[in-house]
Amino acid sequence: MSGMGHAEDEITPFLKARRAALDAATLGLPDGIARRRVRGLRREEVAQLAGISVDYYTRIEQGRAPAISDAVLDAVARALHLTSAEHTYLRNITAPGRRAGRGTCEGSGPRPEVRPQIRELLDAMGDVVPAFVYGPGMDLLAWNRLAGRVAFDFDALAEAELNTARLVFLRPEARALYPEWENVAQGIVAILRSEAAQHVGRARVREVICDLREASEEFRRFWDEQTVLDPDIGTKHIRHPEVGDLMVTFESFPLPTDPGQRLCTYTASKGSATEERLRMLADRVGVGVA
Repeated sequence: MSGMGHAEDEITPFLKARRAALDAATLGLPDGIARRRVRGLRREEVAQLAGISVDYYTRIEQGRAPAISDAVLDAVARALHLTSAEHTYLRNITAPGRRAGRGTCEGSGPRPEVRPQIRELLDAMGDVVPAFVYGPGMDLLAWNRLAGRVAFDFDALAEAELNTARLVFLRPEARALYPEWENVAQGIVAILRSEAAQHVGRARVREVICDLREASEEFRRFWDEQTVLDPDIGTKHIRHPEVGDLMVTFESFPLPTDPGQRLCTYTASKGSATEERLRMLADRVGVGVA
């Protein structure tokens, strides 16, 4: 998928999708002289709501507007009713540094190293809290033993397969592990889209996206929906083959001194069946860190 890093390739489909997602009638906008043929806002309506000219909005949507001010981006975000995550994504893809050069799908170099102190932290949580570190493109960089058995057996995988996005989309057992597979898959795509707009690790993110667009028709479909989500918190239902259903809350924490790396934890409500099942699983696999 050439062109992943080219600003126009990201701005245009994103803003078009957000326009199409809005209901003009709900916003109190009339059909006008010519009846509205498709659902969504016209460019001139977004421009009017944002308080800018139609020509200027058109140039923004086409990726031809240099040095867009924060005030204008905020106005466009309000007009399109963007979420906080979508607003951040818009800022990232329209930043001046994003507009030079066309991205490729070439290799991105070796995986980042995880600091010993972070590995010690993973180990310390290992008997009750599944925890792992992932890098750009959702590469799995380190994990404790409990995390390595909650879903996939990380220890049994080759390094090239240690990537959350690849596991969810390309491993057949993923659909049995995740009863709500489609929600998990859409969340993965949304996180990759958010990462693709950032600077750190962008080459690796492009590489993963390119590979999955080629290998998975479902990934391509979800990618074209232009969804952006906050990757920091959520819930997940995992159907473990040994201990049964797990309902966990995940939290993702950026590691400020290790750009592009995030620490992710799975926790269960105190006294819940999931908490008990995680303890059972911990007893079976022992503790430690990979």
